[in-house]
Amino acid sequence: MRDIAVVSVAQSQEKALTHTTEVELMVPIINEARGAVGLTQDDIGFTCSGSSDFLAGQAFSFVHTLDAVGAVPPISESHVEMDGAWALYESWVKLQIGGIDTALVYSYGKSSPGSLRDVLSTQLDPYYLGPLRPDAFAMAALQARIMLESGAVSEQRLAEIAVRSLNGAADNPLAVRSSADVTVDSVLAEAPIADPLRPSDCAASADGGVAVVLAAGDRARELCDRPAWIKGIDHRIDPHQPGVRDLTRAPSAHKAAAEAGAGNDRLDAAELAAPFTTQEHILEVELGLGSDTAVNASGGALAGHTMMAAGLMRIADAARQIYDGRADRVLGHAASGLFLQQNLVCVMEGE
Repeated sequence: MRDIAVVSVAQSQEKALTHTTEVELMVPIINEARGAVGLTQDDIGFTCSGSSDFLAGQAFSFVHTLDAVGAVPPISESHVEMDGAWALYESWVKLQIGGIDTALVYSYGKSSPGSLRDVLSTQLDPYYLGPLRPDAFAMAALQARIMLESGAVSEQRLAEIAVRSLNGAADNPLAVRSSADVTVDSVLAEAPIADPLRPSDCAASADGGVAVVLAAGDRARELCDRPAWIKGIDHRIDPHQPGVRDLTRAPSAHKAAAEAGAGNDRLDAAELAAPFTTQEHILEVELGLGSDTAVNASGGALAGHTMMAAGLMRIADAARQIYDGRADRVLGHAASGLFLQQNLVCVMEGE
C-alpha cells in the first residue's frame, strides 16, 4: 500500500449563494487548494468531483463545473454522484494503483434555490414511502422518537450535542449558525419544528464547496510540512428500506470505522457529517468515541450542511487539525442516504 496524504484543503460556505454559479464558486476554492502547495493543473495526475445533477437541476451539470478546473491541459477526470468524500475515496484508490503522485478532489452543492428537506424525500422508496411525501425533518423525527422512547438517548443529551456544535461553530467563519452563549436550557426551551426535534437538533442548510489535494509518499512531504496521512479509509452501506433496520443504530458506520482502523489507537479529534443531533449521537456510539476525543470542533454539519460536500468538508476540517498541530490522529466521517444509510470513515495521522 502506498502512503497517501491530504496535503491541502480549501473551502467556502454561506447560507445562500443566490447570484453565484457553481463555476464561480469553485474557481477560487480550487485555485486556493492547488496554490497552497504550489501546484498548477499541469501537476495534478487525477481529478475527481462529487456533486448531484438532481440538486443542480440539470443533466451532466458537473461537466460545466469542470470549467473551474481549467479548460487546458486535457486531464484524467472522474465524477461521483455522491458526497465528495466518495470522490476522495476513488482518488485514493487511483493513487494506490500507481502511475500518478497527486490528485485533486472537489465537491459542491447549492440547495438554497429549493427546499432541501422536501427534495430529500425523493430518495425514499418510490412505491410505498415516496407517495407519502414525508420531508427529511419528519423522517428524522420518527427516528428521534424511537430513540427517545427506547432509552437510546435523552432529550438532555441531544441538547448537549446541539450546544457543543453551536459553541464550536462560534470560532468557525464558515459556519452559517453559531452561538457562544447558547445553553442546554435554551435549546430545550425551543419549540419543536418536527416533534420531538427542535431547530438546534437539525442541520442548517448551506451553499458551498470544498477542494482537497492528495499526494503520495515523498511527493506529499515535499508539498506539505505536516501531511495528514490517510492510515485507513472504508465505506459501507445499510439496507435502503427503513422497516428492516434498527433505527437506533448504524451498523455500516461501525463496520467502516473498524475496517479503517479507527479503534487501533486514540483519536484526538473527530469530524462527523451528521445532519441531526440524534444521528451524531448514534455515530459517537458506533465509532466508539469517548470523552477524550474532541467531536466536531468546527460545529459539524449542524452548523452548516452543504449537501454533496458536507462529508468532504468534515475530512478537510479534520486534516486542518493535523496541519496546525492541534491533533495527531483524527477521524473524518461522511454520510449519505436516509437515517445514515451509507457511511465513510477516513482516519488520518500526522508524523
